[in-house]
Amino acid sequence: MADEPLVLELSDRRVEWETNTWSLGAADEDRRSLSAAEVVAAFERTAAAIQERILGLDFSEAVTFYVWHDEQARKLRCSTGSVTPDALPFGGIYVASDDLGPIVEGFLADNGPGSVAWSDLEDEQSRSEQTETEAETAPFHVWVSSVGASH
Repeated sequence: MADEPLVLELSDRRVEWETNTWSLGAADEDRRSLSAAEVVAAFERTAAAIQERILGLDFSEAVTFYVWHDEQARKLRCSTGSVTPDALPFGGIYVASDDLGPIVEGFLADNGPGSVAWSDLEDEQSRSEQTETEAETAPFHVWVSSVGASH
């Protein structure tokens, strides 16, 4: 990812998102064989390499490399954008974190969201509307690393 095309375009964040966003999945057996520490170290190396590239571009704005666990897709996703950690382009509520470990651990422990047992559906239907609303608005965690010149 660190060597892939990188677009930093303040006037066109959509192009940034489309070019700079990656999805990483893993088969269940691969999830069991990977350690969180290995995956975290790989993302930290990626952030450092992206930072070096950006410093070489003479780009003076804030740039953030960020990683999150997309539970619906069962993937880790990462992106780089000319935004600060508090202005990431998510439609939902997120919490910026400097600890990638729990995000990666959640991904590695992910044993199949998207497939729900019938008994779980019955439990879900019995929840109150308040609980459903709270679940819909629960924030997700995003690891952020400032990689731009103004970090």
